[in-house]
Amino acid sequence: MSRIPADAAAARRANRAQWDALARVHGQDRYYDTDALVAGADSLREAEAAGLRLAVGAVAGLDVIHLQCHIGFDSVSLARRGARVTGVDFSAASLDKAREVARRCGVDVAFVRADAADLPVELHGRFDLVYATLGVLCWIADLGAWMRSVAAALRPGGRLLLVEIHPLYQMFASLGPPVLDFPYAFDGGREFDEDGSYADPDAHVESTRTVVFAHSLGETVSAALGAELRVETLEEHLDADLDPRGDVAEEADGRYRVRLGGEALPMLFTLVARR
Repeated sequence: MSRIPADAAAARRANRAQWDALARVHGQDRYYDTDALVAGADSLREAEAAGLRLAVGAVAGLDVIHLQCHIGFDSVSLARRGARVTGVDFSAASLDKAREVARRCGVDVAFVRADAADLPVELHGRFDLVYATLGVLCWIADLGAWMRSVAAALRPGGRLLLVEIHPLYQMFASLGPPVLDFPYAFDGGREFDEDGSYADPDAHVESTRTVVFAHSLGETVSAALGAELRVETLEEHLDADLDPRGDVAEEADGRYRVRLGGEALPMLFTLVARR
């Protein structure tokens, strides 16, 4: 890992190349079980399903935009719950696979290639819910622009549901022994060059360079407020039914926890905000 100047355009190019490469290896692995999804499995995890209940109760009949949708698993699951879903991603390869996944599932989802921090005007003011979860903010250089883009997409009274890896957990390269290789708050881009992926650590990925950005919990809330969104809920989760990073072992009760000195650190957080 190395610290680099925050050149957002160069970062987007590097990150888009990697997500195109990841799309080619994702789809039948420990994280993305396409066969199970086609057979009717729901891809939403516990925190995401609970966040939906907090944000809107149920999505049936709502217009939902799924930001940074990758290969569209949650887009499909939201559509199966009765939502009219638009999935957005900047990776053409991801969207190609998402369309194929939706086709195999027999589900109607519209997919649009766009930058989540600069959504096209055709998507403005159209949605009851912006849905974004698990590993989305670290790819965003300008968090304020991302939140303003969210606000632009929402109808008045519409809500953002953000379920994200907690910035404390993002700091750790390893927990035993504890090694930190990432900041808590924004300080520009950090460059990594690693093979494999969160879905399959042994996969060979053709493009390995990424540039990622830290955003503290305070910065995230402030960005939402700066976009004139009203924060309704902020929850921090000390345990989860899945470790999205794959770095901690399942405990005896079937839960995952990030422990340091025996004490659990926040693992995820949920933010609900309303336009």
